[in-house]
Amino acid sequence: MPIINRLLHITNFKYPLLRTIVPSVGAALAIQLAAGLPSVLASTERFFDISGSLTFLAVGALSLYLPHLRNRAGNATLSRLSASWNWRQVVVTGMAMAWAARLGAYLFRRISQDGHDPRFDTLRTKPLRFASAFFMQAVWVSVMLMPVMALNAVPAAAFAAVPRLAVTDVLGIGVWAGGIALETAADVQKSRWVEGRRKKEHDEQFLKTGLFGMCRFPHYFGEISLWTGLATTCAGVLALKPIQLALGFRTPAGIVATTALSFVAPAFSGLLLTKVSGIPLTEARHDEKYGGRADYQEWKRNTPKLVPKLW
Repeated sequence: MPIINRLLHITNFKYPLLRTIVPSVGAALAIQLAAGLPSVLASTERFFDISGSLTFLAVGALSLYLPHLRNRAGNATLSRLSASWNWRQVVVTGMAMAWAARLGAYLFRRISQDGHDPRFDTLRTKPLRFASAFFMQAVWVSVMLMPVMALNAVPAAAFAAVPRLAVTDVLGIGVWAGGIALETAADVQKSRWVEGRRKKEHDEQFLKTGLFGMCRFPHYFGEISLWTGLATTCAGVLALKPIQLALGFRTPAGIVATTALSFVAPAFSGLLLTKVSGIPLTEARHDEKYGGRADYQEWKRNTPKLVPKLW
């Protein structure tokens, strides 16, 4: 297809990282533009979260497939396409996409039941600010997928010179599995609690039992943990000498660069959840609704905010 070949030619940079990151970020912006325009015109946030998840899925798949797409555009023979992927690239991409699919389904189901998202109560009627939310979502997707894009940028041949399995692979995948399990369990517990309250099976005003008795935001702790695990897996392999050379790095500064690209995802997630949109907004709503209750104040005082038994 001429248009795709033209885009591949324009983004055919010297360095593998740029060849993958630039078109992937461009795709994130394009998808959010396509989702944001009708949403702004209709003043509805119903498809905001699901469009974010779909962008995650599309950009993750694109970053994995781009090297092969370039080969095809160059008329290279690809007899066994999947054989040129290293297992880490497939697994890490799958980890990010599994999280995005799970979260997107959960949030879309929630807004379908509630009918609105309180985050957009003051935004949906302000077109420019509402549109900026979709732009920021494209930025969010791009930053969170940075370790995945960095790993997928590694030429296939470079993996032949690295160990099949490293300590960071086991550690990172293990932390990711624990994090997504915690986040999923917390979301399931909260959904059941909300459904029970709707059916008048209990009259509790706020959730303070189970995982929410260990810390006030266990789902956020799980999310930061899973991205830390994914970053650990990516940073570990990207720091290996054959990978560094394949990416065009010749000095120790390359390890610093790839480690930063990997851990920007959990750092950005932690910043958003603890300082911007996660905990601050949720806690403000809870304080407004339940601030006068003694049991709520006791729960806040005696229950760690994010990390069980610590903080």
